[in-house]
Amino acid sequence: MTDRYPAIEPHATGMLEVTDGHQLYWETVGTPDGTPAVLLHGGPGGGASPGARRNFDPDAYRAVLFDQRGCGRSRPLASEPDADLATNTTDHLVADIERLREHLGIDRWVVLGVSWGVTLALVYAQRHPERVIAMVLAAVTSGERRETDWITRDMGRVFPREWERFADQVPVGERDGDLAAAYARLLADPDPAVREHAALEWCIWEDTHISLGPDAIPFLQHRDPTSRMVFARLVTHYWSNGCFLAEQEVRDGMPQLADIPAVLVHGRYDVSGPLDVAWRLHRAWPGSRLVVVDDAGHGGGSFGSEIVAALDSFRDLT
Repeated sequence: MTDRYPAIEPHATGMLEVTDGHQLYWETVGTPDGTPAVLLHGGPGGGASPGARRNFDPDAYRAVLFDQRGCGRSRPLASEPDADLATNTTDHLVADIERLREHLGIDRWVVLGVSWGVTLALVYAQRHPERVIAMVLAAVTSGERRETDWITRDMGRVFPREWERFADQVPVGERDGDLAAAYARLLADPDPAVREHAALEWCIWEDTHISLGPDAIPFLQHRDPTSRMVFARLVTHYWSNGCFLAEQEVRDGMPQLADIPAVLVHGRYDVSGPLDVAWRLHRAWPGSRLVVVDDAGHGGGSFGSEIVAALDSFRDLT
């Protein structure tokens, strides 16, 4: 099994002006003449961490990492009370990826998506298949309502005490409805204390439903208040709007990916993202290979090593 590569610093960074007053932070690591690749991080709103650079062989890849609009080092942040979330949708993010690719002078690239980034990667590749060399998709999602309903409601069968606390934070009249939408309203409340409490409770629930991996450690609830607010606002914004996708849009678009090789990596203990999502996509994608990581949940264990191994298998493609 290939370990992750040593820590590395970027050889170029910048802020890219896109639309609607947004600026995206981007960086490139590895060799400038290497196989181009791009990381689409999770969340929405998770940001691209420095540790993600270690997935790419620095002698083989020219890897691009960037923070999606509204999060990380991109500006403005979704945590700002007057943030215009109407200009933060899946269509906007796909357009941003293309604008970044053109800005960096890249023709085609390997696409790595993680968690929410898998949904974004699939939508991007279905709309721009000619720009994708290969794909590595880790902690597989497809953006369907049934996936977000599973996390926000059905997971109460697995964590009943924790889910009751999560649901009890919203007004009584909204507890039988769309909990992501209810939290989104709390996160837009004029009272900062209401917003901050909702962000914390949302992050505590997120830490809970990804906790079944053998080495899982809560981390979202321990972020600084701004990061918690960014994450909670963007996740609830996307989930309450069906990820801005037609239902089953990704599944219906799978024929567009028939000629793209891919590795899907999914943790056996990922109860927040059941394995059947990855299985269905794999079955609809003849050029894909599914790797089930038996010691991982929504990450952890040898999950990272499997991502590296998958990227290594594509590093000489052009």
